[in-house]
Amino acid sequence: METSMRVSVIIPVYNEEKTIRQLQESLQPIKNRCEILFVDGGSKDKTLSMISKEFTVLHSPKGRANQMNHGAARSTGDVLFFLHCDSEIPPTALEEIECVLKDFQAGCFGIAFRSSNVWMKCCQHISNHRIKDRKVMFGDQGIFVKRKLFFEAGMFPDLPIMEDYRFSLNLKEMNVRLGMTKSRIYTSDRRFSGSSIRKLQIMWRMNRLRAMYRRGVPIEEIHEMYSDIR
Repeated sequence: METSMRVSVIIPVYNEEKTIRQLQESLQPIKNRCEILFVDGGSKDKTLSMISKEFTVLHSPKGRANQMNHGAARSTGDVLFFLHCDSEIPPTALEEIECVLKDFQAGCFGIAFRSSNVWMKCCQHISNHRIKDRKVMFGDQGIFVKRKLFFEAGMFPDLPIMEDYRFSLNLKEMNVRLGMTKSRIYTSDRRFSGSSIRKLQIMWRMNRLRAMYRRGVPIEEIHEMYSDIR
């Protein structure tokens, strides 16, 4: 099924040799119907050699905000779809996006984890409810936005962390209504590795970091408390 809008899929990557193959498989149903841009932030592993020649690879300084903004600036689509490398999208992703953007200017997918852990189920429920309740979406939910609005909102802020959270808050301040797809995007739970107690501790810490950001704690201090898992 063809969609009437041109979508640019922008994927920031950095040392993703463990996830890059699975993502490319997930992209197969849509690869000939949209623009797909991988933006590498200086990977030191085998990531670049594992990306198929059928995809476009761009390069920018490391930093998810830098990489996504660079991809957006080089893209040609009238809709920008920002996708994390450890995510799996449904085959109907483009149709889902077009359906939402008939009534909204921006939105995301509902999130799901391939885990039966009770805390991951809770995290999934809270994340999906947050869209409707607090009007906030995170990057691992597959943010998509109309091109014009993305640049009017100032793109992703130049932050080492929480660029998706700040961008979402900026849209909220602009009174932009957010939509959510019916289908889910499956995202890796690698950030929440370990026992159930460990998962709960990580979730608590992430909520604490967001609260610190809202209180005005310097982003550099928050970044130091947020470990890079790659």
